[in-house]
Amino acid sequence: GAMSHLPYFCRGEVVKGFGRGSKELGIPTANFSEQVVESFPSDISTGIYYGWACVGNGDVHKMVLSIGWNPFYKNTKKSVETHIIHTFKEDFYGEILSIVIIGYIRPERNFDSLEALISAIQEDIEEAKRQLDLPEHLKLKDYVKDFFNLPEGKIINNH
Repeated sequence: GAMSHLPYFCRGEVVKGFGRGSKELGIPTANFSEQVVESFPSDISTGIYYGWACVGNGDVHKMVLSIGWNPFYKNTKKSVETHIIHTFKEDFYGEILSIVIIGYIRPERNFDSLEALISAIQEDIEEAKRQLDLPEHLKLKDYVKDFFNLPEGKIINNH
C-alpha cells in the first residue's frame, strides 16, 4: 500500500501537464512524463504524499505530491503531480525533477467544488510542512541531497 514503497526515489523530466494547477488552482505542479509515471510501483496507493524535491542542481525543497486519477477532473490516465513548496521565478519544463517521497497524507478523493479541492490541497501543504520539519525528516533531507546531486546516468529504483 501507501508506505511499503517509501522512501521512494524518482527523477525525470518535467513535462507540460493539463495547465490546471497554476491557472485554476493557484497551486503550480510539476508533471512527470507518462514513462516515469508508468515506472512507479503498480501497487503504490493513490493519494497525497510528501517529501523532498529538487529541480536540476538547485536547492532541496519541501514538496507535496499527488499520485492518481484526479477524480475531480475525471482523468483517464494516472498522473504524478509534484507541488514544490517554494516560489520559482519561471517555469522549468524540460528540467530534471528529482523527488524522494517519504510519507503519506491521505487517499485520493473527489470534491464537490473547486473551492473544496483548493482548501484540501492547502491543508495537505500545511501537513507536509509540519511533517517535513520533524527531525527525522530533516535528517533525510541531507541524505537526499547526495541522491539529487548524483551524476547523470546513475540509476536508482530503475530510474
